[in-house]
Amino acid sequence: MHVITIETASLGDRSYLVHDGAVALVVDPQRDVDRLLDAADRAGVVITHVAETHVHNDYVSGGLTLMRLTGATYLHAAAEPLRFDHHEVSDGDVVQVGSMRVEVRHTPGHTPHHLSYVVTVDGNSPAVFTGGSMLYGTVGRTDLIGPESTKELTHAQYRSVNALAASLPDDTTVYPTHGFGSFCASAASELESDGTLGTERTANLALRAADEDTFVDQLIAGLDAFPKYYAHMGPLNIAGVAAADFSPPAEVDPVELARRIHRGEWVVDLRPRRAFAESHLAGTIGIELSDSFSTYLGWLVPWGMPVTLLADRHDDITEAQQQLVRIGIDRPAGAAEGGLDRWAPDADRSSYEVTTFAGLGQLDEPTVLDVRQHGEFADGHLAGSTHIPLHELLDRLDEVPTGRVHVHCQSGYRASVASSLLDRAGREIVLIDDDFGRAADSGRPIIV
Repeated sequence: MHVITIETASLGDRSYLVHDGAVALVVDPQRDVDRLLDAADRAGVVITHVAETHVHNDYVSGGLTLMRLTGATYLHAAAEPLRFDHHEVSDGDVVQVGSMRVEVRHTPGHTPHHLSYVVTVDGNSPAVFTGGSMLYGTVGRTDLIGPESTKELTHAQYRSVNALAASLPDDTTVYPTHGFGSFCASAASELESDGTLGTERTANLALRAADEDTFVDQLIAGLDAFPKYYAHMGPLNIAGVAAADFSPPAEVDPVELARRIHRGEWVVDLRPRRAFAESHLAGTIGIELSDSFSTYLGWLVPWGMPVTLLADRHDDITEAQQQLVRIGIDRPAGAAEGGLDRWAPDADRSSYEVTTFAGLGQLDEPTVLDVRQHGEFADGHLAGSTHIPLHELLDRLDEVPTGRVHVHCQSGYRASVASSLLDRAGREIVLIDDDFGRAADSGRPIIV
């Protein structure tokens, strides 16, 4: 048995191509299925089965597209109310994929109908594909269905992980979908895992908790906000989503850009945050293209709002488009490339200052806005700072202090997004583009 990992760093997730040299099973495919098709082609194998561990809340699945392209059997939990043809499986079912024996395990917790798949070949060491159940050192979060079911699902998550671990040997290799920066992961373990069940027994929060109630209390206490776009992913995946359209978006000229900004549409500048701060088209929003791009754009943009992309290079537009497709934002309303002088030659420009925590320390009583998450703020923050998490900022603009405001987060990325939103709202902003580990350089006390 061979396992090829397809990582999607922008969402903190992994898909897997599992094959025996002839045929392959794909587990939890992302929407841009070309990566999986290319991997199968390079390995010289045929995809005959696709398996979902659960209805995903953090991305649009490519399973239906992959099934239609390859004719593969599409495995999904029988209990899910899916609106497309698929092969229903339940706890204890066994599916043969070439020489690979695939056993289905019901592992509720992350979602009520969550499945894990135990794959073996000729009695060799198993591999278990755990989706959002057992992750490396931790488990998938249990609050995505709704607050009314969080406690029940957290109890179920503890029992599922412990039952799965009790039934498999230490040399089992664990392959989770979430847990690599995904907001679908819960509290992190301080211990490292080498990806085997043997180390998970000592590293995983669910396997080393004193008891079930202690685990439940610990997990729930560590849950913080998750991206707003998650609310749309489950329904899209239940309905089934068509293949993505990656054709280039329509080119937008400076006059039309001005119209879109005037209408209140989102015109998003992908350039590095310091370049945006130095000069940008007034009314645009700066979200630097990075592995965090789609997460924060999807979290903040009103769902259904037209999005126009601006970038120096065509490749940046393509990368942004690919990231957005994965979370169900299918077609940008348009794009402009070639740099600020090309897409806004005669337009109004805006800018704001950039500093560091050391620079902040040179000022007399500056006003500071902290846009980190609630848990981060509770772990330590600058005395006297105002706290409004980035994902709450647009709904709490009236709470931002008046006058000149210095904005920071943990690394500078979220603060740059917040700064662009505040600049768009006409506020006087200074971006603190610095790591919070250097917050003491400001000379201000850190409250813990």
